[in-house]
Amino acid sequence: MSSDPTAWICRTCANQHPPTAEPPAVCRICADDRQFVPAGGQEWTSLAELAAEGHRTSWSEVEPGLFQLTVTPQVGIGHRGLLVTTPRGGVLWDPPGYLDDEAVRFVRDHGGLLATARSHPHLCGVDAEWSARFPGPDGTGAPRWVPRRDAGWLLRPEGSVRWWEDRAEPAPGVTLVRCGGHFAGSAVLHVAAAAGGRGALLVGDTLMVLPGERRVAFMRSYPMLLPLPERYLDRLLAALDDLSYDRVHGAWPGRSVDSGAREVVARSAELYRAWLTGAARDPDQDG
Repeated sequence: MSSDPTAWICRTCANQHPPTAEPPAVCRICADDRQFVPAGGQEWTSLAELAAEGHRTSWSEVEPGLFQLTVTPQVGIGHRGLLVTTPRGGVLWDPPGYLDDEAVRFVRDHGGLLATARSHPHLCGVDAEWSARFPGPDGTGAPRWVPRRDAGWLLRPEGSVRWWEDRAEPAPGVTLVRCGGHFAGSAVLHVAAAAGGRGALLVGDTLMVLPGERRVAFMRSYPMLLPLPERYLDRLLAALDDLSYDRVHGAWPGRSVDSGAREVVARSAELYRAWLTGAARDPDQDG
């Protein structure tokens, strides 16, 4: 490996670390009990190496004013980024672990980058690279909105980090809402104009949109199958209570609840709570 500083990217979670001559011994994100280090050991890559391997980005429209960014072949867990376009510039939600000139050009052609934001520390990808590609008049990059409750998980603190607490508005009508649960700072992005003005939530996996798109899940860890305690579920639901939304867009392509999302969240929470607390009954086992 080169002795020149490289911003190493974890091949498992696709989070980018600060530039160093040699890769870190372990990825802090993957070593946490919510994630995992592969049995074969920690593996690292870089933007240059991923480009040489043939990775490419592509964009497609999810709904008017909202575009998804995907990477092929997938990097890390393969989540999508979501670009919310506004008259003042775009807000890029949950950037994946790779970008190229085509992705940057697309964002420039659609109004530029006003800010990046993320649902939680697993889905930060190469957000610092995005910030650096869109410098402002003062030379600093586009703001990276990071919840203060997750400050200890920020891998690249350099650049234009903007801390926020429980709610923040990176663009008019685009609101960050801290829900907690998966991480203390786990968040959703509320887009008031989405879904034809009925509102939509961009959720990452703060709420996981499940196959069939009529259920969502609430977990401390999805890969480790660690459930979310009931008190954290209550806080998460309370954080969403005053938001108007009819649609939910999840972390992976095709994972969206297109209508009736508020009711889907409520029913999913009731089902989860019933099985978590033992109130649910399985006739095959209790009969």
